[in-house]
Amino acid sequence: MTTLRLLALAGGLALAAPTLAQQAEKVDQAMIAKIKDEGMNRSKVMETAFYLTDVCGPRLANSDGLKRANEWTKGQLTKWGMSNANIEPWGDFGRGWDIEKSYIAMTAPYYHAMIGAPKAWTPSTSGAVKKQVVYVNAATEADLAKYQGKLRDKIVLTAVAVPPKTTFEADATRYTDEQLTKMMEAQPARPTTEDPAMTERLNARRAQAALRTKLNEMLMSEGAAAVLSSTRGGSHGTFFTSNGAPYAADAKPVLPEIEMSPEDQLRLIRLVEAGIPVEVEMETKTRFQNTDLKGYNVIAEIPGTDRKLKNEVVMLGAHIDSWHAATGATDNAAGCAVMMEAMRILKATGVKPRRTIRIALWGEEEQGLHGSRNYVKNHFADPATMKLLPEHEKLAGYFNLDNGSGKIRGIYLQGNEGVAPIFTAWLQPFADMGATTITPRNTGGTDHLAFDAVGLPGFQFVQDGLDYNTRTHHTNQDTFDRLQADDLKQASVIVASFVYHTAMRDQKLPRKALPAAVPKS
Repeated sequence: MTTLRLLALAGGLALAAPTLAQQAEKVDQAMIAKIKDEGMNRSKVMETAFYLTDVCGPRLANSDGLKRANEWTKGQLTKWGMSNANIEPWGDFGRGWDIEKSYIAMTAPYYHAMIGAPKAWTPSTSGAVKKQVVYVNAATEADLAKYQGKLRDKIVLTAVAVPPKTTFEADATRYTDEQLTKMMEAQPARPTTEDPAMTERLNARRAQAALRTKLNEMLMSEGAAAVLSSTRGGSHGTFFTSNGAPYAADAKPVLPEIEMSPEDQLRLIRLVEAGIPVEVEMETKTRFQNTDLKGYNVIAEIPGTDRKLKNEVVMLGAHIDSWHAATGATDNAAGCAVMMEAMRILKATGVKPRRTIRIALWGEEEQGLHGSRNYVKNHFADPATMKLLPEHEKLAGYFNLDNGSGKIRGIYLQGNEGVAPIFTAWLQPFADMGATTITPRNTGGTDHLAFDAVGLPGFQFVQDGLDYNTRTHHTNQDTFDRLQADDLKQASVIVASFVYHTAMRDQKLPRKALPAAVPKS
C-alpha cells in the first residue's frame, strides 16, 4: 500500500505526499485551526477525567459508581449544550455490586498489612474473621482430592500463576518510528479457518475456568471460610482484578474472596510450605443490588443541520464502566474524557454539522461489550441474523478510544481499505502532533467491534501504550495520576477533527461487504 507508507524525515516520521484521492478529500484547515486552538488552549479534558475517577469512583458494571458517572456525564453534556442527552437502557445485565469495606492482614507469625481487594460479585465475610491459612495447589481436578477434609473454617490460599520477575525495561513506552513503519507495512488480516495457537490458549483458559469451578464447589461443600487469590501476575504491589462470581441474578453462591498482590500471596505460600502456621485476619463487606438488573448507555447529540443529511449520524464513543480496585482512569475514563472533550470542542467552535454527531458512553463493556453490542442490535442489526434495521443505512461511521492515556499515533483500518486515502488526508494536519500512522491491521477487545460485526464502519485509534499493559489495565493502580494531560488534549482534537469531517462529507464513509450472519451457539 504505497500511498500509506511513511517517510523518515529529519529523524522523525511524516506522511508521504498526498495522492490524487487524498487531494480530492476535503480538509477544512480553518476548522482544524479552531479545533486545535480550543482543544489545546482551553481544554476541559482533565477536569472531566477528575470527575469520572476521583469524584464518581470505581464504575463496575451496574454499581453505584457507574450510576453516579452516568448521571454526571448526562448532566455535563447537557450543560455544554448537547441535545437529547439520555441514559438509555440497552437490555438486561444482572446484579449490581459494591464494596463497603475491605481489610486484610497477616496476624501470625507476625503482623503484616497486605494489599488486596474483594473479587467482583463475591459476598461479605461474617464480620472480621481471623483464621488459619491452608495452601491449595491443584493443577488438575484429581489434585483436589488430597485436600478433602482439611479445609473447614480455613482461609484457602491458591497458587500464583505468574510470579513477579525483576524487569530491566521501563513500564511506560511509546511507539518508535520503526514500530509505526511496520504497522503501516503490515498486510491486512485475512480470515482463517483455524489458528492453532489461539485454539490452544482458549482451551487452556477453558480448562483453568473448569478447574476453578470445581474448586469453588469443593470449598463450599467443605465449609472453607474464604479464598485468597491472584490473576495474571502483577508486581510491585500491583494486582489485577476479575469476576469472582457470575453477575446473573440467579448465580450460584461462592465464598468471600480477596485478590492480592503476588508478593503478599507468595510470602504466605512460602511460610505455609515451610510448615510455619499462618493466620490471616480479613473483613469484606460487599453489597448486591437486585432492584434494577438493566444495563445503560449515556447518549447525547449535536443535531445535524443539512436538510438531506441531518438524519444520518456519525458516532464517537468509549466505555464508561471500569473495574473496581481503582478508579478506572486509563480504562476507560481517559477515552470517555477525550470523547466528551471532542464534543465540547465542536460545540464551542459553533459547528453546524451536516449530519448529526452522537456520543455514546458504553456500559458493561468489561463483561463482554454488552452496552455497544446491544445498542447495535437495538438500532442497526443483530449479527446473529444480519436483518438490517432502518438506522443501519444512516450511520456514516463510528470512532472509538479505549487503549489508555497515550496520545493518538494513527488509526486502524479494520480491514476497510476504502477509507485509507480519506484517513490519510485527515491525518495530514496532525503530523506535527505525532499522528501519522494508517495501518491495515485489525484491533480487537473493544466497542468498535460491535459495529464492525454488522458491516458498519467502526474504528479504533492507534495510541501509545505508555504503562497501560504493564501497570494500569484492570489493576489497583489505574488512577488519575496515570493520566497524561498533553496526550489527552492531542487525542481530543484529533477525534474532534475526524468526527467533524465525517459529519461534513458529501458521502458516508466507505463500508466493507456485509458479513454473513453468525448464529448464536
